[in-house]
Amino acid sequence: MGDDRDAEHPTVGAWTKRCYLAGRALMDATLRPYDLGSTQWYVLWHLANAGPAMQRDLGRALELERATSSGIIATLVRKGLVQQTSDGKDQRQRLLTLTSSGEALWRELPDLSFIHRAAFDGIDEADLATTIRVLRLASERLRALSEKE
Repeated sequence: MGDDRDAEHPTVGAWTKRCYLAGRALMDATLRPYDLGSTQWYVLWHLANAGPAMQRDLGRALELERATSSGIIATLVRKGLVQQTSDGKDQRQRLLTLTSSGEALWRELPDLSFIHRAAFDGIDEADLATTIRVLRLASERLRALSEKE
């Protein structure tokens, strides 16, 4: 912890990014044998836990840009994990559901909660609650500022 790299990243934003990237790297390494990336996993997680979703709504929920969302969905469709069908009311809208292969893969995937435990076990709950509150408020402030411009 106390190495020279600490002095290069003294800001909350820098440490938040480093923590995110370390967690994502571990997640990607764990998912690599299943030919999945972390964003693909998040799409599958959402469909497995919240059920079918409209593609535009899923992109918003996961905070993905439209082009990124389209590429991820196209890859999952090509892999046979997600089915994309036209909405009965608006043919331009796409409904996403897990295929039987997608459901089978989801049941086979490892539980990734070990990443959260590795990062945060042993840290005081009050410290974690403060961290969440501060990062949520900072995110809201930055989104609001971005929307003004």
